[in-house]
Amino acid sequence: MSTIRSSFVFTLSFVLTLSLLTLPTPAADKPVKVYILSGQSNMVGIGQVTGGGSRWGSEFSNPILSVYSGKYDSNTDYDKIEPMNTVQLEVFGGNKPSPYPGGGTQIVRGFIQIKTTGVYEFRPGYGESTHNMMEVDGQEVYRREPGKDAVHKHIKLVEGKKVPFKITYFTDHANGLGWIARVDIPGTLETVVKQDGKFPYLVDKPGNWIARDDVWYKGVVTATANKSLSIGCGASNNNIGPELGFGHIVGDHHDEPVLILKASQGNRSLGWDYLPPDSERFEHEGYIYAGYKDSPARWEIGTKPEPINWYAGKQYDDCFTATHDVLNNFDKEFPHWKSRGYEIAGFVWWQGHKDGGEPYARRYEQNLVHFIKTLRKGFDTPNAPFVIATIGFDGWNMEGPHKKVAEAQLAVSGDRGKYPEFKGNVLSVETRDFWREPDVSPKNQGFHYNQNAETYMLVGEALGNGMIQLLKANR
Repeated sequence: MSTIRSSFVFTLSFVLTLSLLTLPTPAADKPVKVYILSGQSNMVGIGQVTGGGSRWGSEFSNPILSVYSGKYDSNTDYDKIEPMNTVQLEVFGGNKPSPYPGGGTQIVRGFIQIKTTGVYEFRPGYGESTHNMMEVDGQEVYRREPGKDAVHKHIKLVEGKKVPFKITYFTDHANGLGWIARVDIPGTLETVVKQDGKFPYLVDKPGNWIARDDVWYKGVVTATANKSLSIGCGASNNNIGPELGFGHIVGDHHDEPVLILKASQGNRSLGWDYLPPDSERFEHEGYIYAGYKDSPARWEIGTKPEPINWYAGKQYDDCFTATHDVLNNFDKEFPHWKSRGYEIAGFVWWQGHKDGGEPYARRYEQNLVHFIKTLRKGFDTPNAPFVIATIGFDGWNMEGPHKKVAEAQLAVSGDRGKYPEFKGNVLSVETRDFWREPDVSPKNQGFHYNQNAETYMLVGEALGNGMIQLLKANR
């Protein structure tokens, strides 16, 4: 009996081992999943990461530089010894601060008075002069020793309260340059994540922003970062768009690597700039409106149009020609995925502000249907999942043509039944719940969702979850 059991165990073990050896490594040779995101400025990404830094200067008063004998020694209490030289600095900060005399250990002391109560980060020095330690109101807020990374500690300061500061320079390189940033501005990603505790997957335990190596971002036309998905893939290094929330959702879903390929441009309409190929002219209130490749946007009926330096659909051509160029040179653009290949996994569209006037608002639905079909045809992906985010300006208080655009965006969703061919492959997600008012946002700038990073994250997550819903429905 034991011989039979041993033989059975050996045979089973051999079969399992052989099966494991012949199974491919999960996702090791599968094509990269490519998602093409497009739209206007909100797709470009205007959500603020921090309040940004500005050169310091007027916040400081009575800066006095003291120079002590010898190189910096961490065991010396410089507050208890006499300096070799003392200089009253006429200009501290700005673009051209008063020069330091050099020689020995240099320490500047004075006072700082903030105009707005908040939590602040200090970034003293520039280049080699960043090797220093800064204290504010008796607390160490910054330290960067030679050969090491900078360590920041945020501090809350009260409007109008004057507190002492001290900067001790560790090397001969020293000057009065520096930057200061408020890090608790409502609606910035810094505040939303690190103080409000939302979207915790964006940071590691020490609080550093995470970059996903399994999700790569590349932008064309605008927002042209080319890097692992993290902050700074929006309009600047201090901005995010919906790609961040979207990328994390789809990245978690796929075993394969993911490429977020974003082709977007601000202040563009679907009825003119993004008008897809084969769109026809139409008449409205005494004017002929341009079809694809016509110029200008409109002209009076019975007159001959005088072309301008733009044409209907030019932004469509610019964005998606650039997208094709990237994909046609995939191995060169992404050598870390060389010979792996790619497949287009889906499309994402977030746009509509520029169409918030007539006659484009009333034609938005038919233009969007044509856009979806044309884009799929252009990339030879006839049924690729297509997710649309509605515009959400003013939330549920939206009125007028923008409301008409949002309703048009919802109407094309396959679950509405109006377009049977879109069932299970086109989905519109509602964003009006994600509107945040100016008083809890970095800016009063409604057409950019007040630059509120939470809005951009929530839109991105909704788009990602919508995409996963379509992918699961088509398994």
